[in-house]
Amino acid sequence: MATADHIGMLATVMNALALKDVLERAGVVTRVQTAFEIRAIAEPYIRLRAIRHMEKGRVVIFGAGAGMPFFSTDTVSAQRALETHCDRLLIAKSGVDGIYTADPKVDPSATKIEALTFADALARGLKILDAAAFALCAENRLPMLVFGMEGEGNITRALRG
Repeated sequence: MATADHIGMLATVMNALALKDVLERAGVVTRVQTAFEIRAIAEPYIRLRAIRHMEKGRVVIFGAGAGMPFFSTDTVSAQRALETHCDRLLIAKSGVDGIYTADPKVDPSATKIEALTFADALARGLKILDAAAFALCAENRLPMLVFGMEGEGNITRALRG
């Protein structure tokens, strides 16, 4: 299990680098920070350095989760957003374009929910993030924007709110 988690962390680094490439081709100054050192391709995660990059208008992409097995990327994403004083947490999903009443791949009657409070999500039993990440966001009143990765311009629209 630990080896699989490490492989997953490396995959998030690859995704971070791919996103960095797309953003930089669009003229956005971007930095990638990772939880373990890969100095040839990314900076190590240093909270104050990440904040300083953001103060200078740079986009900071975090990769490699917490750098430790058994911590989900959801939880670490919420943690990093809180540590760096972000306004909201962007949650990119593959295969769906938001939050639904049920899994639309399994339940054809599932309907999209346009806006949702943390209390409503808990009451409906929706699994948007893992429980620890969801609790971090709810307790610290960190809003989330859930969006689909597929489609031209979706990431740009999400970044713009």
